[in-house]
Amino acid sequence: METNTTQSSMLRKRHPLFKWILVVGIALVTNLFLNYALDAFYPSPKYEAFCLQKEVVTPLTEQKACTDAGGQWTNEPYKYAGVATPVPADAPRGYCNENYTCGKNFDEAMKGYNRNVFIVLVVAGTALLVGSIFASAVEAVALGFSFAGILSLIIGTMRYWESMDERLRVVVLGFALTALVWIGIKKFRD
Repeated sequence: METNTTQSSMLRKRHPLFKWILVVGIALVTNLFLNYALDAFYPSPKYEAFCLQKEVVTPLTEQKACTDAGGQWTNEPYKYAGVATPVPADAPRGYCNENYTCGKNFDEAMKGYNRNVFIVLVVAGTALLVGSIFASAVEAVALGFSFAGILSLIIGTMRYWESMDERLRVVVLGFALTALVWIGIKKFRD
């Protein structure tokens, strides 16, 4: 009888690595779910919607034609033109970036999009961190939610970091530090 009890308790014991695999799995799948849901229901701006791709591109070699087309003319007198050959006096002394204006419009749209994604991921990350406190009955799930929340905060911040104001960066980092210390005190207090 005692051997049956010993065998059944041995079967119930799992390898300690199993818990950490589950924690990492919950964190990764949660963040994959969040990011794919965002992409499915709030798609990012597409470059092609701002800058139409022409099948036949005729280079603009005059400054006025370039700026009239929404491009930016760049004077570059030392542009490498291949093997040294005589250059006609009327040859263009620069080049045209035809996608300058539409590229700026696309960049502005992406900044707004990344700001909105940042807000959603910070809210989701905070909710996961708070949820991890309430899920503390199952340690692996609570740790998975904690890790998922932290990862969500990191991903959201990385997406918007370049466009973020310096003061907002300090606020975000202060919030993250405060949240982590608070979670640490709540979860690991003896």
